[in-house]
Amino acid sequence: MIASKTWKRFGLFALLGWLLSWLVSCSPAPTTSASGELEFWTMQLQPQFTEYFNQAIADFEADNPEVKVRWVDVPWAEMERKILTAVSAKTAPDVVNLNPSFASQLATRNAWLDLEGKIPDEIRQQYLPKIWQASTIDNQSFGIPWYLTTRVTIYNQDLLKQAGISQPPTTYAELAEVAQQVKDKTGKYAFFVTFVPNDSSEVLESFVQMGVQLVDAEGKAAFNTPEGIAAFKYWVDLYQKGLLPREVLTQGHRNAIELYQGGETALLASGAEFLKTIETNAPDIAKVSATSPQITGKTGKKNVAVMNLVIPRDTNNPEEAVKFALFVTNTQNQLAFAQAANVLPSTIEAVEQYQAQLSSNPNASPVEQARAISASQLTEAEVLVPAMKDLNKLQAAIYENLQAAMLGEKEVEQAVADAAQMWDNLYVVRALALHHFNAGTTGKAGEAGEAGEAGEAGRDAPWRVWEQGERKLYL
Repeated sequence: MIASKTWKRFGLFALLGWLLSWLVSCSPAPTTSASGELEFWTMQLQPQFTEYFNQAIADFEADNPEVKVRWVDVPWAEMERKILTAVSAKTAPDVVNLNPSFASQLATRNAWLDLEGKIPDEIRQQYLPKIWQASTIDNQSFGIPWYLTTRVTIYNQDLLKQAGISQPPTTYAELAEVAQQVKDKTGKYAFFVTFVPNDSSEVLESFVQMGVQLVDAEGKAAFNTPEGIAAFKYWVDLYQKGLLPREVLTQGHRNAIELYQGGETALLASGAEFLKTIETNAPDIAKVSATSPQITGKTGKKNVAVMNLVIPRDTNNPEEAVKFALFVTNTQNQLAFAQAANVLPSTIEAVEQYQAQLSSNPNASPVEQARAISASQLTEAEVLVPAMKDLNKLQAAIYENLQAAMLGEKEVEQAVADAAQMWDNLYVVRALALHHFNAGTTGKAGEAGEAGEAGEAGRDAPWRVWEQGERKLYL
């Protein structure tokens, strides 16, 4: 029943995705920004960084007097809806600030300008290579890296000391030992991590850190392996041993924050800047908090969150848009924004300069020490779950089956197999929809016989195939 309801919901997502694809490819193109004017969207950066952007835009316009930039800041919660609407109506801005995960969903539907051949290799090589890769699908670049954050481990020194632990864990193997020790000695939990399907991807990322391949080259499930089973078993064992709060199945990452600030957990995975929030909300906890590198698995991989700039395919000013995006993300401007916003830059030179500035301060505050740890992880950091179509559905398939195994409703091996099958079923439906859609659109309007009928059928194919697929595969 749970799987049926879930995949009915996914059916709606698939339909919306195909509708967007059709709108992107078939809608008439109204005029976007006027020639010589660039419209630039950012995500919730006003009013804190208004002065920074006004100066940066003025500098760009001074060097490019034929171009004017109109800056529009969009609230975080509204960006996805607004950009979906704008892209489908072909009224999107010329340059827009997104994250690779969401941008990739539109990249697979040809919404963004293909940057291959538009950015010289010598410029591309100025960016951290693993970070550039985060905005690439099928060897085609759709975005330019901008600012970054990497997780650190914030830990309660007093709680660890009470448990007889001198150093925070650095691997998942050590984390399991610490979880048992903290529970035994203090009665509290070492940490909280959510398994709510539409919340944090931290557990999904842990699979990659543990050496699990999520999908193969064709996009099919690749995690029904000994490594995948071991990753499932790791989390199931922690839950069934009582080393994770029961609320991990129902509460999101926000609960992890509340528990840490309340002194109920010893560890919190978050950004370096979150220490400031702890200082405000829980000053006593802040006083006993310190930071260490993020926890990883046998691969040693570290996660990084990326913000990038993308350029809609239908811009009237592609050359100017690329030029402006490269200006915003060049070393000088990245370093200036990193210092203003306390984020990390994504060009190699800017990272080196940023680290040098941090290390030159002998009296660094706890937040500055955390920033230094965060920056030190960049050389090995990457987007652990690469951009792919329907990533949210992959996470849901894995999390829902993890929950079933945690609750004893399934054996671990069955849960892994079911998660893989759920994902592959969706893959089959997408492939069928694409095949029928592509086959159908080859029919020409007004043509007699089978070709014309195929054309009519093809225009409806994504919706019809999904309905048939859902009944056949999931109900």
